[in-house]
Amino acid sequence: MFGFGKKKEAKKEDKADSKNFIKVSTPFEHPVEGIVPPKEKKLTDEQDTKYQEVLHYFQRPDLEVSVKEKESSKKEPLIDDEKAWLTRECILRYLRATKWVVKDAIERIEGTIAWRREFGIQYQDPEKNSCNAKLVEPESLTGKQVVLGFDNDARPCLYLKPGRQNTKTSHRQVQHLVFCLEKVIDFMPSGQDSLALLIDFKQHPEISANVETSKIPPLSVGREVLHILQTHYPERLGKALLTNIPFLGRAFLKLIYPFIDPLTKEKLVFDAEFKKFVHAEQLDKDFEGLVDFEYNHELYWPALLEITQKRRAAYFERFHKFGAVVGLSEIDLRGSSEKLTVPIGKHPYNASESTENLVEEVSDATEKLNL
Repeated sequence: MFGFGKKKEAKKEDKADSKNFIKVSTPFEHPVEGIVPPKEKKLTDEQDTKYQEVLHYFQRPDLEVSVKEKESSKKEPLIDDEKAWLTRECILRYLRATKWVVKDAIERIEGTIAWRREFGIQYQDPEKNSCNAKLVEPESLTGKQVVLGFDNDARPCLYLKPGRQNTKTSHRQVQHLVFCLEKVIDFMPSGQDSLALLIDFKQHPEISANVETSKIPPLSVGREVLHILQTHYPERLGKALLTNIPFLGRAFLKLIYPFIDPLTKEKLVFDAEFKKFVHAEQLDKDFEGLVDFEYNHELYWPALLEITQKRRAAYFERFHKFGAVVGLSEIDLRGSSEKLTVPIGKHPYNASESTENLVEEVSDATEKLNL
């Protein structure tokens, strides 16, 4: 059913020369020079029309959204932080995930906004969120989840290492995963809106020798994580590479496999060589790369927080610079151009207006929405 077998031992001649190793203690901030995101496919006229419908719905000044995912009694207007999250690419991700059904896309987006409020990640300033660095830091002490490097399509890589598990099963483990997902998204370069997961089940018994933990999460936790990934991070997963899967891990995958949507299944790669997907200069030496990375919490954790906080601040600053409205493009929000390059509501490859007119269009949109 899975199409994966036991990982083959690497040939001696394939292993990197230790003399060429690059000692690294903190995250890479950019992809290897020359690696850029692939160009986005042009929308059809029908797809563009549906996008405009969803965009206009969320541009309504009277719009209110629930504050809890499964309750609709209390609703509140969108705050600027949520409008900054509601980008052109965000809307397109939900439309693709719902097979371009406008009603379903709107419901899914509203559901995610409610979930983000309830989960505590609705603010662009990470210190305002209840799911924050202080809360999840105990889960980070052994480096069981690490943002490190970019793949060959300029996707930032999030390493998941269940064998480094250091805590008992709890909701905080789920919060830690979501926290790390938000961090890896912060690393995305302009033009890239998906990430790569590199999951290594290699055992590290010394990590949790004194803690009664299970390396394989219970089914309930697995289903909650799948629900979050599929429902609230649609189209974010570009590739997932899994290796060193133990017997219990394979049994767990078989249990949750029926709950994985077909599109996600297509992105799972079992027991492949990571070096085929990630440039050696940004790949951990454990996977035949050139990066000599040993997790040191005192060095890595502060660097991760500093880099991502600066990126978020720059993102939010550009959001306000370009009008602080729903529908701005992540190409511009993560870019460096002083002028808007993707008009609100337009596809980047359909845009014909001059950059001066683009800024004027944002100002007009802001005035119409009374923002």
